[in-house]
Amino acid sequence: MSGQAGFLTLALYQGPGRMADMAGVIALIASQAQIARAQGADILLLPEMFLSGYNIGAECARALAQMPYGEVIDRVAGIARDHAIALCFGYPELVGDHVANAAMLIGPDGCMLLNYRKTHLFGTLDRDMFACEGEGYPTVSFNGFTIGLLICYDIEFPEPARLLAVQNADLILVPTSLMPPYDIVADWIIPVRAYENQLYVAYCNRSGAENDLPYIGKSHICGPGGATLAQAGRGEEMLIASLSRAQIDEVRARDSMMRDRRPALYQGLVS
Repeated sequence: MSGQAGFLTLALYQGPGRMADMAGVIALIASQAQIARAQGADILLLPEMFLSGYNIGAECARALAQMPYGEVIDRVAGIARDHAIALCFGYPELVGDHVANAAMLIGPDGCMLLNYRKTHLFGTLDRDMFACEGEGYPTVSFNGFTIGLLICYDIEFPEPARLLAVQNADLILVPTSLMPPYDIVADWIIPVRAYENQLYVAYCNRSGAENDLPYIGKSHICGPGGATLAQAGRGEEMLIASLSRAQIDEVRARDSMMRDRRPALYQGLVS
């Protein structure tokens, strides 16, 4: 349904990536963008730290860190233009003297739409690599849908998704690198986040392993009522789902969950 008003076709690539191989990962993005666009996709979502690999250590993360307007990002933007598809991917961002775990959404014209830095760092794995955390939750309008980004661990907290929801987000794109024993996140938390916030959530994991870290796959696309639209197994796979503006409006009209909130009672959450 690509190009039809009120619809957005989303592709999600779950795969092993190319650890510390920038040329290899650029070629992989190009091939997957071509496959996704051939299936009518408007957006291709890729995993966390996809440009570099995730379990790579601080020294490698710094060596592969990119400026948002640098040569490597320009090459990814060229892929978006060549295939007329938006691309969302994770990467190590160089922020002054620090490195951030970041995700970018590039439009089909090759222009950056969003750049987001992970706001919740996961254990020593993240904290050893990244010294810079994000400070907010930006959104952008694309094809009639308001889109926000989160990264992996961020979606395990209810507050970031809710903050995006109260900014009228319709879709949250979540690049991730989920490992054992956290199947509960892919199986249960993602549908709950979609249901409780009445929006689409697309959660894109890796498959395979990096060094000694295995990934569980199970990428998931959920609708605004919490229903699973597509879910991957544990291996390399591409998911395709059609997102409907009418479905969002129907769920929100039927269930007044967001209107029935009583924010004045929740001040203790941040006091």
